[in-house]
Amino acid sequence: MIKINDIKVGEDFFFILGPCVIEGEDVVFKIAEELKSLSDKLKIKIIFKASFDKANRSSISSYRGPGLEKGLEILKKVKENFELPLTTDIHLPEQAQPVSEIVDLLQVPAFLSRQTDLLIAAGKTGKPVNVKKAQFLAPWDVVNIAEKIKSTGNEKIIFTERGSSFGYNNLVVDMTSIPIMKSKGYPVVIDATHSVQKPGGLGNKSGGNRELAPYIAKAGVAVGADAVFMEVHPDPDNALSDGPNSIKLSELEIILKEILKIREAVS
Repeated sequence: MIKINDIKVGEDFFFILGPCVIEGEDVVFKIAEELKSLSDKLKIKIIFKASFDKANRSSISSYRGPGLEKGLEILKKVKENFELPLTTDIHLPEQAQPVSEIVDLLQVPAFLSRQTDLLIAAGKTGKPVNVKKAQFLAPWDVVNIAEKIKSTGNEKIIFTERGSSFGYNNLVVDMTSIPIMKSKGYPVVIDATHSVQKPGGLGNKSGGNRELAPYIAKAGVAVGADAVFMEVHPDPDNALSDGPNSIKLSELEIILKEILKIREAVS
């Protein structure tokens, strides 16, 4: 059994929600406050997600985030003020330990999901590790990823489906990947917003189609996903990262209610 605070992964349905990147305390706190309110109102479990660094931006001029030290300081304040469990990306082995001291779930980005040293460093922290399956991997390939983490004695492993490369600047989600990964013994998250991303689709930045994200989320839950990941923002059109595929914060409650109906129907 994997536990993330009071979340029993595999038993408790939950959401991973938040902005793509930490833009500053004001934006982060506004989002966290709304997520905490929705968590209480809808009686749902939410893990707050925001990245302190986006190391894989399309352009050298793209905003990456405040960095490790300042980013963890802001995330710590989110936990203290809103009592939400936290997750964030790690990109380098040396980031694993300091990040694990603040967050409750480590996240390994899809493009780094086979990086052995990073996976081992994450495993050694003893914290649950959520690995996003790379766009170029088959669902059964996650077994090899898991073995790297398990070599540290850590078996608290979650995988996330976030789409596979389908031609240039496009992704497609094969929903059969969710039951396949679950059949290997691991909980699976459906990443609804990155699945509608168009990597590099706008030339020097990624595009996306946020209107389709709720459909991906509901389809993923219908085939057995244990959780839903969505990036949200008060003003996606002006977000500093992943705006085209981010859900507008004011529309989130309706989308969550629709997802919960699907979850109730299949469970």
